[in-house]
Amino acid sequence: MFSPRATRSTNSTISTGSAGSHTPIGRRRSRIAAPVALLAGAALLAGCTGGPAASVEGTSSASGTATGDGGGSGAAGSPAPTDAAVTAALAGIDQQSVAKIAPTRLADGLVPPTNRWFSGLVYGDEPLPVFPNPLSIKLSDTGLALGLPQVTATEKTIMGGINPQIQLPLGAAKMTVTAYDTLSVTATYSAADGAALGSVTLVQGSPYVTYTAATDQTIPVEPIFTPSASGGPASVTVAGHEYGLVVGQGATLGTAGSGTPGAVTLPAGGTMTVFAAADGMSLADLAATASDPVVGGDVSYQVSGDTVSTTLQYRTAGGGPTAIVPMAGTTVTAGAATDGTYPTIYGSAGIYTGTSVTVQAPLTQPASELDLSGLSDADRQAVADQVRTDAAAVLADNFSATDTYFGGKFLYRATTLMTLADQLGLSDVAGQLRTALTAQVKQWFSAKGCADATATKCFVYDPTAKTVIGQQASFGSDEINDHHFHYGYLLYAAAVLAKDDAALKAEITPVADLLVADIASSQATADFPQYRNFDPYAGHAWASGSSPFGDGNNQESSSEAVNAWNAVALWGQVTDDQQLTTQGEWMMSTEAASAKRYWTNTDLSEFAGFTHSIVALNWGGKRDYATWFSAEPGAALGIQLIPMGPYSQYLAGDADRIKANLAEGASGGYGVQFGEYMAQYLALADPAAAKAQLGNLPAEIDNATTKAYVMAYVLSRADSSD
Repeated sequence: MFSPRATRSTNSTISTGSAGSHTPIGRRRSRIAAPVALLAGAALLAGCTGGPAASVEGTSSASGTATGDGGGSGAAGSPAPTDAAVTAALAGIDQQSVAKIAPTRLADGLVPPTNRWFSGLVYGDEPLPVFPNPLSIKLSDTGLALGLPQVTATEKTIMGGINPQIQLPLGAAKMTVTAYDTLSVTATYSAADGAALGSVTLVQGSPYVTYTAATDQTIPVEPIFTPSASGGPASVTVAGHEYGLVVGQGATLGTAGSGTPGAVTLPAGGTMTVFAAADGMSLADLAATASDPVVGGDVSYQVSGDTVSTTLQYRTAGGGPTAIVPMAGTTVTAGAATDGTYPTIYGSAGIYTGTSVTVQAPLTQPASELDLSGLSDADRQAVADQVRTDAAAVLADNFSATDTYFGGKFLYRATTLMTLADQLGLSDVAGQLRTALTAQVKQWFSAKGCADATATKCFVYDPTAKTVIGQQASFGSDEINDHHFHYGYLLYAAAVLAKDDAALKAEITPVADLLVADIASSQATADFPQYRNFDPYAGHAWASGSSPFGDGNNQESSSEAVNAWNAVALWGQVTDDQQLTTQGEWMMSTEAASAKRYWTNTDLSEFAGFTHSIVALNWGGKRDYATWFSAEPGAALGIQLIPMGPYSQYLAGDADRIKANLAEGASGGYGVQFGEYMAQYLALADPAAAKAQLGNLPAEIDNATTKAYVMAYVLSRADSSD
């Protein structure tokens, strides 16, 4: 997650870097604020260290395979049409301009690209570094700089921030993002009089950065690239990193005998491409595909059997092959591998050649209830007794939280409790909870709920920011932070309640569809960006709306991201929308695999200086053992577990790693914050040991769950043969 949300951390502080100045948890942070280091009593200050895509159409076949396609052109002004149901829902909901962020460098006609790896280019006083992998890149109004990150590791941080070793001073006066798609972003540079000078396209997974001139110009590249005597690319070495440069479409590189040494002269349409050498692959090999610049990308996905696949498709100017660098550690099932690798903060990343690669992840099935069939009679009775106790407390509280995060958690908590009551035959308790929940869900999902200025449990659509925002913002949700975390809880409750209530489903569907469109629109339209939070290349979501950080965007709560896509898939099932169900399964499974790969079960063998078993907070340019809200080890692990839904078996599979993570996270026992989730996590590795910890849970259970649900989860593992 981007913002702190733990209920028992309200007195914690985050250092802002100014002597004697701290920002209380829960308030908006400045862009130089950093997560709290996981060292008791201390805070860590980390340095500041489009366009529309084509629609995704899911289909299913008798073989059990479902596919979808996304991506497309980045041209402004050509959005796909908004789904008719979403259009109708937009016409019915209150509309207000309430977002507290606005683009400062975005071309007219483009939907604001929040929650992207490149959002820092679009928002704020000045463009911030971005990390499309494997390069780090810094754009400014006058030019750009790039370089391979210098990857280092300390006790709590794996660092690979901006490393501006190659400078391209363009002599421009302004930079504007003029197009983007699923994999790329294009920035156009203009002179003081507004005339376009040229553009640069940055592409995830590409080692190339290409500048295309819009008018005749000469660019004094720094440092000077030396032409190869053997006919290979021009090259330069900076602090041990070798870089190559190729020119095309009439551009020339000045030499001692021709023009200014090191300067590139470009006619209109001329190109120059800079790239970094790789381990095990020569500059000449990389130069072979550098001359055909990447101009955009597309993504398609497939859900088949027990796997999901994501295909990253790269489009070049001439239609030829290119070099592609998937995220480190992913399982590549289609693509022409080379011997080359790049060092990244996520590990060594391989290089493939061609026009696409396909990566695969195991299927994580959406779920809304536990399997209680293995519970003993005694355990069923113990859980039933606790359900009655917890239900009384939940109903007495009367859903007091009114913001979208805690309000969503309260609905989720009551929904899982209602489901347990149904499963255990407690019809009176289930009925009471259903009645109370139905009233709450109707309030939250009322299209005109915000017509009353004093209302809180409601949403508006911001037609300028192109997003749905809760009337009572929390943790920067009005800066478009964390929408997937918040709305996942709300959509889960809506899906479970509407499953057996056709009238309720009809009433809440318009607003529920808008929440889905806000965080997971299957296509880029004039009203919503495609996927908003979810990054198909990275395989996970980004939490910050504007990404006002020098280390790129970030995500902390990997498990709440999985919870969001579980809710999207469940809503697809309830509304008989097979395409949405398939999309939700793909996003959920991909995010779950990434959660293990980069957060809980990450391979740290290349980072000897990093001394912890998990990474709590991943960025574009660094990885931290730190959280936004607490310095406790249990917080670092617990925020990767919350809310431990019925689908959370994806965290299983390596009992030794689970125990190693708990040896640190639960070193102080299970009576700490998030101890209830850690007990459930232990049940995935050692059910008997987890059952023994049920008497040692914290006195105050997190407000996304109940003691009854924790008991049922643990006992369903301990009393089964699994």
